[in-house]
Amino acid sequence: MWRCSVNKQTKTAMAKIYSKKTLVNNAMKPKKETISFLLNYSRALSFIKVGKLNIEIIAN
Repeated sequence: MWRCSVNKQTKTAMAKIYSKKTLVNNAMKPKKETISFLLNYSRALSFIKVGKLNIEIIAN
């Protein structure tokens, strides 16, 4: 019979690791300017299909 030996300390350490909630750090949040730039870029981007080709056009 095969048995796995795991002590109580390992079990509690694993439970602590996987039960922690990860909160978003303020340093990881994008600036408002970055979000605005990306939204404006996506609004300006359009695709035109010409035959078998797709042409990307940025209307700025």
